[in-house]
Amino acid sequence: ETTPSEFFPKTTTTMLRFGASRIRYLWSGLALRHPRQAVTSAQLFPDESFLKGTSCVYIEELYESWSKDPSSVHKSWNNYFSQLSDAPSGQYSHPVDLEYVRDQLRVQSLIRAYQVRGHQIASVDPLSPSNAEKSSTELRAQEKRILSKEDIEFIQGNGNMQRFFELPSITRIGNEGEKKLTLAEVHGRLRKAYCGNIGIEFMFIEHKDQCDWIRGQFESPNAGILSKAERRTLMSRLIRSSEFEQFLADKWPSEKRFGLEGCEVLVPALLSIIDHCSVDEVDSFILGMPHRGRLNVLANVARQPLEEIFSQFDPTLEAGEEGSGDVKYHLGMYIERYNRVSGRTVKLSLVANPSHLEAVDPVVQGKTRAEQFYNQDEDGENIMSILLHGDAAFAGQGVVYETFHLSDLPHYTTRGTIHVVVNNQIGFTTDPRVARSSPYCTDVAKVVNAPIFHVNADDVEAVMQVCHAAAQWRHVYHKDVVIDLVCYRRNGHNESDDPKFTQPLMYQKIDNHPKSLSIYKDKLIGDGVVSEEEYQEEVAKYEQICEDSFQAARENPTFKVESWLDSPWKDVNKGDGGMLSIKPTGVEETVLVHIGYAMSTHPGGGFTVHGGVNRMLKQRKQMVDDRIVDWALGEGMAFGSLLKDGVHVRLSGQDVERGTFRFRDCAG
Repeated sequence: ETTPSEFFPKTTTTMLRFGASRIRYLWSGLALRHPRQAVTSAQLFPDESFLKGTSCVYIEELYESWSKDPSSVHKSWNNYFSQLSDAPSGQYSHPVDLEYVRDQLRVQSLIRAYQVRGHQIASVDPLSPSNAEKSSTELRAQEKRILSKEDIEFIQGNGNMQRFFELPSITRIGNEGEKKLTLAEVHGRLRKAYCGNIGIEFMFIEHKDQCDWIRGQFESPNAGILSKAERRTLMSRLIRSSEFEQFLADKWPSEKRFGLEGCEVLVPALLSIIDHCSVDEVDSFILGMPHRGRLNVLANVARQPLEEIFSQFDPTLEAGEEGSGDVKYHLGMYIERYNRVSGRTVKLSLVANPSHLEAVDPVVQGKTRAEQFYNQDEDGENIMSILLHGDAAFAGQGVVYETFHLSDLPHYTTRGTIHVVVNNQIGFTTDPRVARSSPYCTDVAKVVNAPIFHVNADDVEAVMQVCHAAAQWRHVYHKDVVIDLVCYRRNGHNESDDPKFTQPLMYQKIDNHPKSLSIYKDKLIGDGVVSEEEYQEEVAKYEQICEDSFQAARENPTFKVESWLDSPWKDVNKGDGGMLSIKPTGVEETVLVHIGYAMSTHPGGGFTVHGGVNRMLKQRKQMVDDRIVDWALGEGMAFGSLLKDGVHVRLSGQDVERGTFRFRDCAG
C-alpha cells in the first residue's frame, strides 16, 4: 500500500494541464539529464507537439517562452495557451493557482486514505463506544491512525474546512449534479461512508471497475435508506428471531440449543439476501452453517414447521421411522416456499452439518455445482450458495482456505458465494488476540479478491445495506463476497456454559448491553414509524404462534426422516424393500467386455502413443481376453457402464482422476 501523500513531489515545478480538475504530474529522464538552469524546454523541444507532450518536463517554461514570443513554441502549444488565457495573445496571465492545485490534490489524498484505511476506525464493535459517542479530541486522535501528517495539517488549516473543492473521479460522495463541496462536507461524508457502523475492505481488489462499483454502493449520500414499509418488515423479522430464542429459553432453560442471542439480526440478514437474489431470478439456495443459530434459521428462514422443531426437545420423542439420529442443532432440511418480495417460488436447502463447523463448506459448494450442472445453469444465474461461519472457525480451519481457492476454478466455481460470518469476537473460550495473527477473522477471503463488509450487528439497517450490496455484487460480478456481522455471544459456548470464568470483563459489558431488538424498537418509535402498541401486538402475535406450535408438538412428538432431508426425496419410504432397498446393479458380460476393450484401445487416426502407455493398453486387453479383472479395470468398467446408461460421472482430484501415476493414460 502506498501512502497517498507519497505521490507528491517535493516542489510544484511541473504540471501538464492547467485546470484544477484535470491535473497530473509528468516525470521524464530528460529532467535529470538537462537541469532547469542549463536549458529550457523550448530550446530542447522547439517542435514538440502538444499532442505528444509527454516529454515536456517543464511546461511552465514553455508557457513563459510563449508569453514573451508566441512563435517560439510549436503552433499546437500556441493554440492551447491562447485558449487557456483570457488575455490577448502575448500578454502573461498565469492560468492556474498552484496553491489551490496542491490543496486539490490533498483532497484526493484524503479521499484515498479513507477508502483504503477507513475501516480501521469504523464503529463495528457493538460492545465499544461508537464514533458518534466520542469527543472531538478522541476523534482527532483516532484519525491519526489512517491519515498522514500532511492530511491532518490540511484539515486543521486555517479556513480550509469552509473552502470549496472539486470532486475528483475517484469518489462518489456527491449527489447528482454536485461537482464541488466544502472540505468540511467532503470530510463528513467520507467519515459517514467509511467510519460509521460499516467498515469496508475493498481497495486490495485488482479490478478498477469493481472498486468503483463498491464506492458507488457505499459513498452515495442516499445509500442504505429504507422506506417505512421496509423498516416495519425488518422489525417484524427481528421480533421473530429474538422471540424464538426467548421462547426456547423459557420452555427449555437447561437444554443445549446453541442460540443466536447477540446476533439475532442474522435471520433478517439472510432473508434480505434471499429477497434481493430472488428478485434477480435466483430460485434455488443451498445453505451451509455451523450449529449456532441453526434452529432459528430452520424456523424463521427455512420456515420449518415449529412443531417439528419443538418436538426435538421432547425427552420422550420416538423416531417415526428407522434411520433418524442426530442432535437437533445438526439437522438439515429442504423446502419450497413463496417469496413475497419477488413473487417467485424459491427452494431452500439447509445442508446437515456435524460439529466440525466448516466441514460443510465444500459439501455445499459441491451440491451447488452439481445442481447448476444438471439444470444447465452454467453462469449461476438461478442457483447459488450461502455459507455461514463462526469467526474462530473461519480464521482457524484450513478447509475455509481450500474452499476459497477452489471458488474460481473453471470446474469448481459456483459463480459466487455469499459468506456471512457470525463474529462473536470469541471462539469457544479464546480471545482473538491469542487465536490468530491477522487483524480480522475474514482476512483469508482476500486471497480471491472478495470484498469484505464489516458491520455492527446492533445497527440492523446497516446490516440490511451490506446484505443488499452483497447480493448485488454476486449478481453483477458472480464472485465471492463476505459479510462480517460483528456481534457478541450473550450466553457461553452453549446455554449451560458460564463464560465469566474466562472472559469476565467482556461479559460484564454484555450483561449491561441492550438487545438489538430493544435498540431498534426505540429507534422506530422515536422516528414515528411504529407505536409502542403496534410493537407489542407484533410480539404477542408471534408468541401465540410459538405457543400453539408448542401444544401441537406436545400432543404428537414424532420424528419423520423426510422432514429433515436437505434434498427432495419424495419416495424415501416407498419401494418393495423399504427405505434401504438396493436395486440390482449387475451388467451383462458382453457389455463389460465391450467397455474393457474400449479402455484398451487408443484413439487411432495417426495418434502417437507413449511406449509405456502402449504396453499398459496391451496388458489391459490381455486381461479382458483372459476374463481377469484387477481393481483399476473393474473401476473403469463401473464408470463405463454408468456412462452407457446416460449417467453423468464426475472425477475430481488428481489421485481420483489419474490413479496416482499408473493410470494417467485414462485422464484427458
